[in-house]
Amino acid sequence: MSKPSIGFIGLGLMGSAFCQRLLELGYAVHGYDIVADKCAAVADHGVTTHQNATAVTAHADIIHICVMTASDLQAAVFGESGLVNGDVAGKILIDHSTTATQLTRSLAAKLKNDFDMEWIDAPVSGGPPAARDGTLAIMAGGADDAITRAMPVLSQLGQCTHMGPSGAGQVTKMVNQILVLNNYCILAEALSLAEAGGVDASKIPSALAQGHAGSNLLERLYPRMLARDFEPAGYAFQALKDLDMVHDIAADLKLPTPMSSQAASLFRLLNSKGYGDLDGISVLKLYDHNEKL
Repeated sequence: MSKPSIGFIGLGLMGSAFCQRLLELGYAVHGYDIVADKCAAVADHGVTTHQNATAVTAHADIIHICVMTASDLQAAVFGESGLVNGDVAGKILIDHSTTATQLTRSLAAKLKNDFDMEWIDAPVSGGPPAARDGTLAIMAGGADDAITRAMPVLSQLGQCTHMGPSGAGQVTKMVNQILVLNNYCILAEALSLAEAGGVDASKIPSALAQGHAGSNLLERLYPRMLARDFEPAGYAFQALKDLDMVHDIAADLKLPTPMSSQAASLFRLLNSKGYGDLDGISVLKLYDHNEKL
């Protein structure tokens, strides 16, 4: 059985890593990004690039999207050179972006009703390294038949869990972001206390690994924070955007999120100081005594 042809819109840190994985698996990948340099970079790896999203549609059975903002997403799908201007009937769109739940449901309904194209919301966790290795956590929302059709591809990109109907993947991503982004702040606070308290801070992950404090974030991200390695695998401005989305969905559901509100305040301060293009773990800068903010 032949592999479906893959389209990919949005070729930034995550998109380019996805494309590398798909190429290694033997898929033909057709891509587009509004930034020409990003198209050129993936073309060097074997992606066939096109002049717009519409052109990608002509060559792809399944189209993945991973973009920054809701306006970017809507332009890629419904804009003047968007996907829907091509032959999309019967095809599947998989949105890996972090998108507001209600907007996801609205766009998915429009795509299905007006263009007979399925929409799967499939945000991810794990960052570019996990995308390249096929070890992402993928949280999917969408119709059962669409998920069944897309699962052979999604299962090769990571552990994909079908969470429910349209929007369920995005709700799950908000749960993920509460757990991850609050932990960025907690790790920063813990590291600063270890250093100020005079212990060997590098030993903290091994010292705590077998207790309740042990976690993959402590194992994987704490050493980067210790080294002040803030090269972005994701961006601090994205962390703030996602925490603001947590606030919005919590407000709709009439739920308190005091910890996430505090984390959002810290990331808002970090971004206001000009650090938005660093990794989210750079929130440590707010705790460093010698850091000039």
